[in-house]
Amino acid sequence: MPWAGSPTRSRGSFSTRQIASSWIACGAARVPTDAAGRLAYEMVRRTGLTMVPRTISIDEALRGHAAGQVVILGAGLDARAWRMSELARAAVFEVDHPASQQDKLRRIVGLAPTAGQVVPVAIDLATERLGPALERAGFDRQAATTWVWEGVVPYLAADEVRATVGQIAELSAPGGRLVVNYQAKSLATTVMRQAMRLVLRASRQPDPLAGEPWRSLWQPNDMRKMLRANGFDVTSDSDLLALTAGLDLPADNNGSLRNGRVLVAARR
Repeated sequence: MPWAGSPTRSRGSFSTRQIASSWIACGAARVPTDAAGRLAYEMVRRTGLTMVPRTISIDEALRGHAAGQVVILGAGLDARAWRMSELARAAVFEVDHPASQQDKLRRIVGLAPTAGQVVPVAIDLATERLGPALERAGFDRQAATTWVWEGVVPYLAADEVRATVGQIAELSAPGGRLVVNYQAKSLATTVMRQAMRLVLRASRQPDPLAGEPWRSLWQPNDMRKMLRANGFDVTSDSDLLALTAGLDLPADNNGSLRNGRVLVAARR
């Protein structure tokens, strides 16, 4: 579930320093002192820190391609349509599972979006195709579109990722953009993640990641090949560690940052 900045009543875009500072401030508050509690805290804190460069780089990709249509896949609590003034002329289609979308709609009551239009699209991609639901909501497959796919790919099986990319390609006009956040393969990170979860289970502490197992990890070259086969040419693909330059983030999370990536691709 992407964070991407919580919905607020402000109509201005968050600066990169505001986003980074908010996460650092959260990380400094109420640190548990017991070993098991501190372990669960560190898992959540490190996950949060990876969201800072991820959010900022995706924002920049959106600013760099001012499409009239934006589709956010697995929108969760994504708040770009409520905080990015650059979307003032865009129709933003927020695609998510019906239950998740109802929770989002409850939270945003009374909040004014900065986007020109926000269109919720409730769909269960495990059983429904993306195209019909989007087009019923007013999506135009002939118009240039920017697709944002953040915080979702690692939790899908590889075949599900390929199937979704195929559907995106069918709905994308030439010149559109696809912005994807994914996790690269890393034995060290996978082992560390599993070890931390085993310790939590052994100590009978809640596992904050219990409902979010990683199901697919991608080498950058494999992701590039798969996108190219579906008509997308990669224009940038950077790890989150490289994207932290100038953000003054703590340096104790470099392993996780090195394996998370944000890719931008253009539709041929």
